[in-house]
Amino acid sequence: MTIFVDMDEVIANAYMAHIEIYNQEHNAQLKVDECMGREVWQCVPEAHQKEIKDHTRRIGFFRDLRVIPDSQKVLKELSEKYQVYIASAAMEFPDSLKEKSDWLDLHFPFIPWQNRILCGDKHILKGDVLIDDRSKNLEPFNGRSIMFSSPHNANENSFERAHNWQEIADKLL
Repeated sequence: MTIFVDMDEVIANAYMAHIEIYNQEHNAQLKVDECMGREVWQCVPEAHQKEIKDHTRRIGFFRDLRVIPDSQKVLKELSEKYQVYIASAAMEFPDSLKEKSDWLDLHFPFIPWQNRILCGDKHILKGDVLIDDRSKNLEPFNGRSIMFSSPHNANENSFERAHNWQEIADKLL
């Protein structure tokens, strides 16, 4: 079986990073519960929305992301049983390429560079399973699409869902 796994919001917590940066830079108290069903930029005053969107263009943003709980353990087990590829639409933020690769080296060293697809549009992926947080990536996929829960997709009901990595383990191991 070939499994593709997205990075941001699936194994790397970019959503929380946006909130933390915003709170720190604006002395704000934005909480994740206030953002359910929306992107972080949609939860701040209009004057700050572009700034939030531009976090991903900052040098260091992707390098410092926290690992989603249990993703390392479950992906290690999956990679011992199946062909596992990390597939990230990194070309949207070209400066992120090295940071994402370095981040994977640090946190997921068992996923070799040959199994890392830092691409543009994910419609090119052909395999058995895609685990992603974005419906735009899951819709064109011809295999089993599993939506990984993130605050922004809380209201999406069109796909099989996994709320955490233990649920991924239950489904695929």
